[in-house]
Amino acid sequence: MKLHVLILSVGCLLAIASDSKAAMRQYSANADTSHWTLDKTTRLSCELNHEVPYYGDAIFSSTASKNKDLTFNLDMVVRPESYDFAGLQSVPPAWRAGNPVRDISKMQLLKKFDGELDNSIAWEILTELEKGNYPTFYYKDWQNSSDQISVALSSVNFRDMYWAFLQCRDNLLAYSFEDIAFTVMNYKKNSSMLTKSSRKRLEMIGEYLKNDENIESIYISAYSDSYGGRNTNMVLSRKRADTIKRYMEEMGVPSEKVRTDGFGEKRHVEPNDNALGRRKNRRVIIQIARS
Repeated sequence: MKLHVLILSVGCLLAIASDSKAAMRQYSANADTSHWTLDKTTRLSCELNHEVPYYGDAIFSSTASKNKDLTFNLDMVVRPESYDFAGLQSVPPAWRAGNPVRDISKMQLLKKFDGELDNSIAWEILTELEKGNYPTFYYKDWQNSSDQISVALSSVNFRDMYWAFLQCRDNLLAYSFEDIAFTVMNYKKNSSMLTKSSRKRLEMIGEYLKNDENIESIYISAYSDSYGGRNTNMVLSRKRADTIKRYMEEMGVPSEKVRTDGFGEKRHVEPNDNALGRRKNRRVIIQIARS
């Protein structure tokens, strides 16, 4: 038994001695160089950035959507040359040296890609920063097998920008481009006035368009039911499309990016012999593309 314990102890000492030979290259901002900035403060996206000197940037971001999920991105100037994992720990600052280091998670390193973490881990990193700790990544250097790398996020000057980021995130739209890129809306009978639910939908689209400068094109196609004269219905469908176009222009979309068509009684999606079918045929379709 004593022999087994002795062998185990010797083995542990050899492992420690071996690890001690590896050089630890450390990257972190100090008190003078620790800066946090808030970028892309629109209703579509918010980014909280922290520069790690001589290494890259740590970026927390949220985009407009129902859940407004958080994403963490470790933007490396020199990206991985192999596939591996980086350990992630919460390290207390030097003036809290007696506090324990806590394991948080692992981050997968993909060849030629930046490091990314999803919503739950990204929030955990932020809360550790809020407590004054230094979330730190550890991995074996892919350029030099004898070196270890540590990358720490500094909590110095963090709190004010974090609060601004939270406020920006709270103001994000609760829907994304994918939610409004293709929309079908309906009209009241013999009118170019949208139904109540469709007006709300159009207001959502308008609010999105006010905040997105990358809209490439909008195609509006309008249709009628088969009640009334064919020519009258054609004119009515074109009027419906033009009304939507004017609204888009009021939201800041250049006129040349918006194309309209009125098809009148053509291309029905439901029979016209009942009220429900006619209501579905009185429609406008909006298709939006962005660059």
